[in-house]
Amino acid sequence: MTSATKKNRIKAVAIIPARGGSKRIPRKNIKLFCGKPMIAYSIIAAEKTNLFDKIIVSTDDHEIASTAIEWGAKVPFMRPENLADDYTTTIDVIKHALGWFNKNNDSYNLGCCIYATAPFIRISDLKKGYDLVKNFDFNFSFPVTTFPSPIFRALKLTKSNSLKMFWPEHINTRTQDLTEAYHDVGQFYWGKTEAFLKTGSIFEDYSSPVIIPRYLAQDIDTQEDWKQAELLYKTLHPEDSR
Repeated sequence: MTSATKKNRIKAVAIIPARGGSKRIPRKNIKLFCGKPMIAYSIIAAEKTNLFDKIIVSTDDHEIASTAIEWGAKVPFMRPENLADDYTTTIDVIKHALGWFNKNNDSYNLGCCIYATAPFIRISDLKKGYDLVKNFDFNFSFPVTTFPSPIFRALKLTKSNSLKMFWPEHINTRTQDLTEAYHDVGQFYWGKTEAFLKTGSIFEDYSSPVIIPRYLAQDIDTQEDWKQAELLYKTLHPEDSR
């Protein structure tokens, strides 16, 4: 590789946030999910894309750090306590990691935050997100999916325990005439490093979607979620469930 090629090469880092304080599912990030620690699925997916110069885990927990290293990730720093509480945002964690690399003369053009609890993440989706940020005029890209029902028909409970539409102007609008709505599925966020360091939100006009099917959008926040996710994973990946 020539010096000019090295200078112009796009460098990308995967950042997997994994703090140790999960309450609803204790030790969720390293709890065994279909035979592997949950975090292993994110590390393996990142490795298989062949997109990343480095795959790191940002954690405050030494057991999580040890598990991450065992599965092939790096843990170049331990996350400070002030960034490991219930109020720390994903953006805070990404900014800290990218800032740490900049201070240590190891800068990257692109960053990708991959959640530690994303066993349904697909390599093809990670590659689509990378392509959108690298080759088009977008600062961010992340997976979204559609709501199962039109959000413009949503109802709310009033103080008197009656029902009221959020958007009553759509009471007679045909379902097929309502704008389809999407939501973030919480798997990964690609972004330009400069944009990550400057932004307070990635849900803006300069973000582009990677649209995935609804069945791959699985929140895993409760024990019931966990059991349901394992059943789905075994159905989708019978080769891993022997």
